[in-house]
Amino acid sequence: MKLAAVDIGSNAIRLQITHITHYQDNINFKKLEYVRFPLRLGKDVFHDKRISDQNRRKFVKLMKAYKLLIDLYEVDDYMVCATSAMRESENGKDIAEEVKQDLGLKIQIIDGNKEADLINIALWNYIDHKSYLHIDVGGGSTELNIYQNKQKVASKSFKIGSVRTLDSGRSPKVWNSMRNFIAENIDKKHKITCIGTGGNINKIFELSNPRKNKRYLDINKIKEIKAYLEGFSYEERVNHLNLNPDRADVIIPASSIYLEAMEAAGSSKMIVPDVGLKDGVMNVLFEKNKSKLADSIL
Repeated sequence: MKLAAVDIGSNAIRLQITHITHYQDNINFKKLEYVRFPLRLGKDVFHDKRISDQNRRKFVKLMKAYKLLIDLYEVDDYMVCATSAMRESENGKDIAEEVKQDLGLKIQIIDGNKEADLINIALWNYIDHKSYLHIDVGGGSTELNIYQNKQKVASKSFKIGSVRTLDSGRSPKVWNSMRNFIAENIDKKHKITCIGTGGNINKIFELSNPRKNKRYLDINKIKEIKAYLEGFSYEERVNHLNLNPDRADVIIPASSIYLEAMEAAGSSKMIVPDVGLKDGVMNVLFEKNKSKLADSIL
């Protein structure tokens, strides 16, 4: 069985195609294709409240390319999710309808709570009976989830993101709201560990030169990496550090968001599991279609 997940973010758009097999009571997920295209829809939306005509044309071309890959791989089912940029765009629904009519590709524009729920599905293997703050930083929004005893006790989406912060700066009211949410919902009697998801924290983790099988960062290491990156110009981060152009500018504001949330929680440790929205979507698709997998081996 083959499944496809598309994540339409504010900074980039990702496609993953996965082959799922069942052999001797083992279910295996094998990634067949992964494409990340740096189309920054958020830059339009957070300034002008709508996706520009130029990016609209690019977006439709990209969806056509992804639809061709989905068809070529003969995918059994797919799910396309759009997050903060498209949900805040005045013409986001019109563009989604254009793609549906022209290409037959259905785009779901999801809210922050749905986005957080999908990511949480992929996180479940990393959560035990301790206390956790999950921080997912995207281009346009940050989703926070608080867990205690394997139960989600609080969740909220904030209009704080790497692209939004880069282009518009901090909104003191929104940042204070995020800090207050954390302070009001964590149990200060228990030590809290953070879980970080998103492309920027994965890159920060990579830059930390982690030991094999180590999937966590301490807060001082994140601060160290942030200071290191700030020591280079944008051009030097692209050409000397080999960061992608659409990563080299947003990674610093993203690191500030992670640090702000960690400090508000009084947390010194962050697990970096390298999962995200597309992984949650893939799990939802698997649960929906797993009976087909069973039928295929009868």
